[in-house]
Amino acid sequence: MKCRHCAHEVTLPFCDLGAAPPSNAYLRQEQLDAPERHYPLRVKVCGHCWLAQTQDFTGAGDLFNADYAYFSSTSSSWLTHAQAYVIQVVNRLRLGPGSHVVEVAANDGYLLQYVQGLGIPCTGVEPTASTAAAARARGLSIVEDFFGVELAQRLLHQGLAADLMAANNVLAHVPDINDFVAGFAQLLKPAGVATFEFPQLLNLVRFRQFDTLYHEHFSYLSLTAVQRIFQANGLQVFDVEELSTHGGSLRVYAQRSDTGAHAMAAAVARQLQAEAEAGIETPAFYAGLQAAAEGIKHDLLRFLLDARRDNLKVAAYGAAAKGNTLLNFAGVRPDLLPYVVDRSPGKVGRYLPGSRIPIVTEDHLRADRPDRILILPWNIAQEVTVQLAYTREWGARFVKAVPSLEVW
Repeated sequence: MKCRHCAHEVTLPFCDLGAAPPSNAYLRQEQLDAPERHYPLRVKVCGHCWLAQTQDFTGAGDLFNADYAYFSSTSSSWLTHAQAYVIQVVNRLRLGPGSHVVEVAANDGYLLQYVQGLGIPCTGVEPTASTAAAARARGLSIVEDFFGVELAQRLLHQGLAADLMAANNVLAHVPDINDFVAGFAQLLKPAGVATFEFPQLLNLVRFRQFDTLYHEHFSYLSLTAVQRIFQANGLQVFDVEELSTHGGSLRVYAQRSDTGAHAMAAAVARQLQAEAEAGIETPAFYAGLQAAAEGIKHDLLRFLLDARRDNLKVAAYGAAAKGNTLLNFAGVRPDLLPYVVDRSPGKVGRYLPGSRIPIVTEDHLRADRPDRILILPWNIAQEVTVQLAYTREWGARFVKAVPSLEVW
């Protein structure tokens, strides 16, 4: 296995979760009579550039296809986050009607709707037909393609150079990370800025967030590795912010290496120092996740088996990719978890990949009145508990499995 950034041999093991189907490959009723394709889910670390990465067994086109079912706008807290980002960055960079914003992985227009609302011209890049159609329904201009140098040059020739490029939760999703990053250096105006948000590797390890490992995540990112990748592809990191989203993320600000004029913020050195002190460039840092994942798996199975023994009804909330990683690694099936509730119209009526647990609407939850509700997207647990506060009326309690089993 060659590193997707530096091409050195990757040998350091990080985590092996067996085999599973792609985490966003939700099934239709008619697909239940057919076999599913499973791929090994192994993550290793490059000991040269320290990029953690999933071993490749399938291409991005198979993972992010026309049937892609993740719609960003289903989370109210994520919409709030996106709107706050737009207000902050527009003020910081003094963007206006004469500016141009490009978002890569625009999804259903969850973010660009706020840019458009401020009267700032914008373009979205989104390869999945389902979410691109939803974004166009908001009146947004969407280029339906994967981003890289070739597309950047095409957009540049169309006069779509960017003052700001936003890339939220996509840097980890690209197989050719060098081509992807180099595309930003191509499309940015000389004084342009690009921001990237991604879950940070430091928290993944510290808080045992093994369920964020799945095939659609080709890389698991630290600022240490990202800075190297950017430097090799024409970008310079000049600022970084820590965010609470997705269990702890980084927002990295970058500019063109050849023309950028932003001064280096002290936050960059602080973050790199924190990663160095944690040992992010040592094999020991990566040694404990496997055992932690197995412990979480065993605790979840024990909880579900005890609930079945005690005749407690258990439901799940949130047909999230991280939930699919957890359930498939633990081998959970409908006998222990009969259904999962979700608000996304692209998921309701389908079945979770691998476990084949049916996805239902919240009305089913109200009618069934379960005793325990397992929140699979633990990163939005607070939002979910507020949304489902009415379930307390019949004595329901909430449950999280990651980073450790918690019932409240």
